Amino acid sequence: MDVLRPALINVDGRVYRRNMIREEQYEEEELSYLEPPESDDLADEACDSHCIEQTDKGFRCAIDVPSVLYKYIIGKKGETRRRLESDTKTNISIPKPGVEGQIVVTGSHKAAVSSAITRIEVLVEGFRRKQPFTHFLSFPLTHPKIQEGFLRFKEEVLDKASQDRGVEGSIFQNPAKLHLTVGTLALLNDMEVRKANEHLQECQGFIGDITEGKPLPLEVTGVEYMNDDPGMVDVLYAKVGVKDRSDKLQVIADQLVEHFVSAGLMVREWDRVKLHGTVMNTVFRRDSTVEDTGGPGRRIVSEREAFDARNVLKMFGTYHFGDFDLNIVHLSQRYSTDCTGYYTSVGSISFS
Repeated sequence: MDVLRPALINVDGRVYRRNMIREEQYEEEELSYLEPPESDDLADEACDSHCIEQTDKGFRCAIDVPSVLYKYIIGKKGETRRRLESDTKTNISIPKPGVEGQIVVTGSHKAAVSSAITRIEVLVEGFRRKQPFTHFLSFPLTHPKIQEGFLRFKEEVLDKASQDRGVEGSIFQNPAKLHLTVGTLALLNDMEVRKANEHLQECQGFIGDITEGKPLPLEVTGVEYMNDDPGMVDVLYAKVGVKDRSDKLQVIADQLVEHFVSAGLMVREWDRVKLHGTVMNTVFRRDSTVEDTGGPGRRIVSEREAFDARNVLKMFGTYHFGDFDLNIVHLSQRYSTDCTGYYTSVGSISFS
């Protein structure tokens, strides 16, 4: 980290710098105030999103934190919690590992409790960003016409281009999982899943305005690759557009991301959503030397083996997978599938 240009993080309009501390078990982040509160007025402003209660013994504030993040507040052998308590002159009570609950901060002064709460929030936000995503928003591409078109595409590619380096059956998407990813989320407990679903329902209004309460006619035509070298491709995707050539699908995707970013449930990665329906991905590649146990069958490798897509692009660059009417947005769980083989949906909204 450049000490002259420290990494900054914004929490509820307040800016903090991230200081890095190396430890054996994991890398701990401590984020400190750029402008620490020195009065109850500043404490009120800093903690206006939480209720600091006055008790017979001083002040108390409780905040919801997913149990998977407790260890970052506790630290190695409890060092982080002790440091927070010492710096802020407070007591921090944390539930047992794996038990969902609230972290409770108590202290003699309101400003001290506010300081501890804010530092905990910043720690949580910093480490939340490092958690792998658990759920994602998507437009499904599982209409029978699109699945049929995809299976024909797979058959023809394997028939005409299987001699090209890296092109083989296991790198094709499962037709039951075809989708357009809108954005990813790290939802760390059931409460956060419910919150995300509630926010998805709130999007029904602007989606209905854009689509005029009707399904969106789409066409899936053509393939494109992600990187700069068609001879070394990891992801090949189908291009999806609205049949009337409008930007309605893009607008819906961008506004969905904007809504979830504003709610603090998603981290913005790009200015605009890159809508793509993955049809081939080298992360799916099977290891022929590993016995098939009936599981996902994907191998874990240090480096992905790219494939030569030049002939595929030449022969199938304008391939037509099919047309269909899109009428739904899913909030789905990563790695979990339902009885149809599609990702398990924990929430959805329709366009009409």
